[in-house]
Parts: sequence; structure tokens; C-alpha cells
Amino acid sequence: MDKIRRKILETGGAGLLAATVPASLAFAQGTPLKIGMSMPLTGGLGGGGQAALLALKMWVEDTNNKGGLLGRKIEFTSYDDQSNPANTPAIYTKLLDVDKVDLLIAPYATGPTAPIMPLVKQRKKLLMGNFSFQVNAKTKHDMWFNNAPWNTADGWAKGFMEAAKSAGGKTVAILAEDGEFAQNLADGARPYFKSLGLNVVFDQNYPPTTKDFSSLVRAIRSSKAEIVFIASYPAASAAIVNSISEIGLGPQALIVGGGMVGLQFTPIAVNLGSKLNGIVNYHSYVPGMPTPGVDEFLKRYTVRAKEAKVDELGFYLAPFNYATGEMLAQAITATKSIEDAKLADYIHKNEMKTIVGPIRYDADGEWSKPRLLTTQFRGVKDKDQEQFRSPQRQVILAPAADKTGNFIAPFDVARKGS
Repeated sequence: MDKIRRKILETGGAGLLAATVPASLAFAQGTPLKIGMSMPLTGGLGGGGQAALLALKMWVEDTNNKGGLLGRKIEFTSYDDQSNPANTPAIYTKLLDVDKVDLLIAPYATGPTAPIMPLVKQRKKLLMGNFSFQVNAKTKHDMWFNNAPWNTADGWAKGFMEAAKSAGGKTVAILAEDGEFAQNLADGARPYFKSLGLNVVFDQNYPPTTKDFSSLVRAIRSSKAEIVFIASYPAASAAIVNSISEIGLGPQALIVGGGMVGLQFTPIAVNLGSKLNGIVNYHSYVPGMPTPGVDEFLKRYTVRAKEAKVDELGFYLAPFNYATGEMLAQAITATKSIEDAKLADYIHKNEMKTIVGPIRYDADGEWSKPRLLTTQFRGVKDKDQEQFRSPQRQVILAPAADKTGNFIAPFDVARKGS
């Protein structure tokens, strides 16, 4: 009998042994836990994507230095999607079918993420979202979890509109890029503006390829709108700010901004400098907030960012991408599994502990309690990166719990700096 047992173990029984040994022992034998994603490292979203990827790599390194997850070291794979939504379906198909990754993280931003939603739902894969907006509204994937401090469009615009109303604004101009993010935001904002009794006097979409916004800014000025709500991606955001600085919006303009992606990226902010003054826009984090976990992370991040020559401040995306890794780790450790359905069930039912604070998800995979900031640029000078480490350069107007200053209007007064 002993000879038979030995023979089984030496030959065909080896497969039986591998199938029945404790999972932790199998993991310890070197099987990596594979996590994959795409990230926009070039193109219009590249400034944010580079910072986000660095943060994720820091989480991978930190986790592997502690022994990995369930005894398995993380093998992290990422591809540059070039900020092009057309590239992401093929990348995520490759991650699943060729690279054989265990878990997926979404690319940064709405545009690159939206095209992969049908794929991940069909494959029944967990997908940790990355600052997308309403990409699951139609797909209804129950294993989607968007790590972004917002939820609906009215919640996004609430702080902006409260400031506008406090100054007596009643007429609105809407300028939105003809792309997934901006259209989702504008479509949600329009009924919200209507519910507030505001009169929309200008409503215009523009192609993503638009570079010259002078005619659109002049048209907004001619509309005499008091509230100018803009939903734009980075390249357009910078071009719009330049045109507003050159042409102006008229003395009646009270507030400008709202949903301008890119003004949070350090290179763009430094390049625009004093032209940012007066603009009211959304943000995820600014200095001065009581966030010990974020502050400690950013000290380490800045050192790494300087070495990598990417956004050295990293306020907007980096802490949240590190937090995405933390949530995956928490779910994997608690369930002792990497099965997508088990992880999704855990994340739905539990509060996740992260450096950006506790996070709970609603049924649609969005934050159940949004913590989006509304800030106003103040006293910004030209060609000075370090000034943005000061709480005075981006004053928090909302939410009330984080407020650091009062709204300054009209826009022509605020843009002079203070």
C-alpha cells in the first residue's frame, strides 16, 4: 500500500495533490496574483493617468513588501490606452484572454472606461472604476465600483450652483464637449438647473477636436449669462481658460467653471497660472483638508513623482488610485478569495477603509455619500508650482464641513486675484 501511495504521488497523483493542498500553500509556491488595467499615459488625459499609475504601482510595491495578498505576490500589468476610447476594448480583451489576469482595474476617466463596460459585464468580472462618471447608468453591471468622490450630476453641480445662487445668478450658459463625460454631466445638469428655476440662455456642444474657443466665448458673452457652466476635458479646459482670459465674459458674469477636467493637473495649472483666478471648479482634494492618510501618502508620492518626472503634487488622482488598491486588498483578505462575485458581494455590503476616508457603495456602484469639493482659484501667480501646496490658492466653497472661505463674485472681480 505504501508503494502504491508513493507511486501516485510521483506520477499522476501529483495533479491530485496540487488540487487538494491548502490554497495558502499553493500560493506560497509562487503563483502570482495578476491584476491588469489600461491607463492613459499619453494624449489629453496623460497628465492625470501618469500620476494615477504611479500611485497604483506604489500600492503594489507596498503590498508585495508585506508578503502580497493571501501569500501571493501581485503581478501588475498596465498598457497605455493613449486617452483613446477606441483602444480600451482590445486592451481589456488581451488582459483577460492573453495575459490571463485575475482582477481588473478600469482606466482613468469616463471616455476610456465606457467602451469596456459591456465586456466586463459579459465576462462577469469585477471592475474597480477610476474617476468615471455615470458609465454604468445603462449597463447596470452589479460588479462595478467607481472610486470617485461624486455620484449624480446634480450632486456634482450642487456646490457650484449654491455659490451662483448666493450671488443672485438666474441665467445660465452651458458649454459641453461632445464626449461621454461632458455629455453625461450636461444631460444631468440641465434638469437640475431647471428645477432651480434658472433660465438657460446658451447651450452649446463642441467637437473634442476644437482648439479655438474664441467664437464660443464671444457667443457666451453675447448671451449675457450670469452663470457659465462648462463640462470639458483637459486640452479644451486649458484652451477655454485662455480664451476667457483674452476675451472676457462681460460684467454680468458671476461664476464660471463647474466641470472642467484638467485644471486639477499640476502642469496645466502651472501653465495657466493667474488666468485661473476666479474660476470655480470641482476637485477631489486640496491642501488644508483634515486627511492624515492622504497627507502621509503624498509625502511619499512626491519623492517618487520627482524621480518619475510626473505630476509632483498628485492631489487629484493619486490618493484615490492608491485607495483602489486598498479596497481590493481589504476585500481579498476578508473573503480569502479572488473570485469576482465574492469580492463584489463584500464591497457592496461593507464600508471600505482607505487613505481618502471610509467609502460605502450604493446599488449602482457609486459612492453612497459623495465628498466632491467645489473650490475657487484665488491669488494664483504665474509659473509657480509650489503655490498650489497652499490652502489659499484653491479655497473650498463646499461642502460646508470643508469650507475654507466665501465665494467672491462677480467673476471680473474674482479674476483679479485676492
